[in-house]
Amino acid sequence: MTTVFVNIALSLDGYMAPEGMTLEHWDRPEYKDWGAKWGALMSWIINQQYFRENLKFGPGGETGPVNDLVRRTTERIGVNIMGKRMFEQGAVSWPEEAPFHTPVYVLTHEQRDPWVRPGGTTFYFVNDGPESALEQAKKSAGGRDVRISGGADVIQQYLNLGVVDELEIALAPVLFGGGRRLFENLGEPGPRFRIDKVLAGPAATHLHYVRQ
Repeated sequence: MTTVFVNIALSLDGYMAPEGMTLEHWDRPEYKDWGAKWGALMSWIINQQYFRENLKFGPGGETGPVNDLVRRTTERIGVNIMGKRMFEQGAVSWPEEAPFHTPVYVLTHEQRDPWVRPGGTTFYFVNDGPESALEQAKKSAGGRDVRISGGADVIQQYLNLGVVDELEIALAPVLFGGGRRLFENLGEPGPRFRIDKVLAGPAATHLHYVRQ
């Protein structure tokens, strides 16, 4: 059975992304140096051996329980779903071989033909809502799982639909003080999860929840 899961990093004060996080704001001081904040949030994964190998960053990197977790998570993904904002910011910064190696369904109002990238990534643009994107994703997952990649508003839509089976959160000890919160705009009653596993790493605490 295909599992629908969220896998993200989160700041200690509950933000997925710092305020002003766009490439256009990279060096504008009024956005509080979002690049440094994002780097601190993601520092736990950058040096993991499997992550470096998967993104062709070169040899080396850390091994151990966190590296094993990154490998398991990556290998279970058959399809990704993301929003237009995440796609647009990534499309100008990802290498030619986009880092997904799966079909990716993009929620958007824009009508566009599929965009095929080297390495097995094809972006499909879905205009008729999150339910349709999820239905298409499950059909093309190849027996593996569907990852809701982000951003926060897309994750919130799927949480409100009650279709998220698992949450994988890397809680990093950094404070953003503003930005895009993960748990906003949720309807009542909200989804309910229970703690399944906790892995304490040196740069993040890895929390795994399953739906009750």
